[in-house]
Amino acid sequence: MTRSFLDRIEAWGGEAVVSWHDRATGSWVFIAMHDTRLGPATGGTRMTSYETPVDGLVDAMRLAEGMTYKWASVGMRFGGGKAVLAVPAELDPEARAGLIDRYAARLVSLRGAFQTGVDLGTTPDDMVRIGAISGYAVGLVDGKPGDPGPYTALGVFAGMRAALEHRFGDADFAGRSVLIQGLGHVGLPLAGLLAEAGATLHLTDVREAAALEASERFGGSVVSGARMWDVEVDVYAPCAVGATLNPDTIPRLKCSIVAGSANNQLLSEADAEALHERGILYAPDYVINAGGAVAFGHIHHGERDPARLRARVERLGSALREMFEEAAAAGESPLHAAHRHAQGFLARHAASGGRRCGPAASW
Repeated sequence: MTRSFLDRIEAWGGEAVVSWHDRATGSWVFIAMHDTRLGPATGGTRMTSYETPVDGLVDAMRLAEGMTYKWASVGMRFGGGKAVLAVPAELDPEARAGLIDRYAARLVSLRGAFQTGVDLGTTPDDMVRIGAISGYAVGLVDGKPGDPGPYTALGVFAGMRAALEHRFGDADFAGRSVLIQGLGHVGLPLAGLLAEAGATLHLTDVREAAALEASERFGGSVVSGARMWDVEVDVYAPCAVGATLNPDTIPRLKCSIVAGSANNQLLSEADAEALHERGILYAPDYVINAGGAVAFGHIHHGERDPARLRARVERLGSALREMFEEAAAAGESPLHAAHRHAQGFLARHAASGGRRCGPAASW
């Protein structure tokens, strides 16, 4: 392992990183475990290409930290973790399947220290395969795949309603416009919910065909990636890659609210301050995008009733409403309020020996 790898890990505030090189595919695998005071590290497995393996390592560590705050912010007793499979740009199906199997076998060796679910680049069917080999895949119902995307979209929708109410005094989407960046497993169902609620949609995706398909299904205009920063909307919903909110893009934003499903939307926490200074209401990503985590956390512990699961996810709107009000009273970014809520939960339940995994009573 190079010095660059070691320097990044030593500078990180997490607990452990497990890494290895998959010689058969040339992939690097990183499992980052940030904070396990509340329970085993739990988070998705991301499979994508990076410019360098170090970039994959950094992504895993940042995402794992985000999972710590996500679980704590919604009162779920799981630890923060994430896996990244940094794969070559071209990986044929047979090689991909072999990598998944070898990854699952490594999870067995960790003996439950890390359990995982769907993330960017992996599918519910992958989780079935991983679960069959390792026993450490979450989000399966009687061994069958579940898709967290619709639950995540529902949570974003509920969070957007809370943001609209806080900013405009009215949670109605009629007459409001939303720019959705990324029409994948979350962005697409989110577009459907927003269209049904009467919002005007602007849609963009690096895959133009995906944006066109969403436009045909739900209406709205297709916007190129180059033009998206010039579109004036009420809500910008980043639902693709992270770090779209940064010193280059924030000055160009033409919106009142940022509320989307992408992980690590901010390049750094300083970008939350930049949004606040511009008067743009930011819904902290690890709260508003927690719908899939909330639903599958409850599914993992036996809840099966769809109405009850939806109701639990929709509580994200109430949680965000409280954070918006707290931040407004203090004259600060909602990110600070979100951090306080998460850190408070961690302190209370870690101090009381809260190692039992699963939902707290309020969720």
